[in-house]
Amino acid sequence: MAVKRLVRSPLTWVLALIVAVGLGIGMAYFQPWRLFTSTTVDEAAPTVGAPVTPGAAPVEPQILARGALISHEHDTSGTVVVLGLPDGSRVLRLENLDTSDGPDLHVWLSDAPVLSGRDGWGVFDDGAYHDLGKLRGNKGNQNYPIPAEIDLTQLTSVSIWCDRFNVSFGAAVLQQA
Repeated sequence: MAVKRLVRSPLTWVLALIVAVGLGIGMAYFQPWRLFTSTTVDEAAPTVGAPVTPGAAPVEPQILARGALISHEHDTSGTVVVLGLPDGSRVLRLENLDTSDGPDLHVWLSDAPVLSGRDGWGVFDDGAYHDLGKLRGNKGNQNYPIPAEIDLTQLTSVSIWCDRFNVSFGAAVLQQA
């Protein structure tokens, strides 16, 4: 009898609606299913085109800088390589990336120091940074063009940055080659 009265109560329906809406908003914002999903990307490294002058040897992409990813908020590993291409353009390449999936992940160049542990989680948006784009996958190899105006002597670190929660999943110091 008491259960029947509770189900018929308008207050019960209002509370149920509030809980359902709150749960829906929480699911959309936090995306907890991403803890169990994974996207693998395997882009080829930039290749050399045919030589402009017949008989000339093709010019290989040059390694300008490199670094090893360390873990921050989530376990992260892999290598970051900056390649200089024969046409003068540059590409940031993530090799053997392995991190967690997450909402709103981006690849950032930053002037922030790479600090290990919890101290390094939130420093990358404190100073200068440039967003190279959304992370295409949380595993594998991927390439991100670096705009010509970016000064790599100023932006010396890379972060896999979660823009939704303002936290680094992992980062690397770029050591000039």
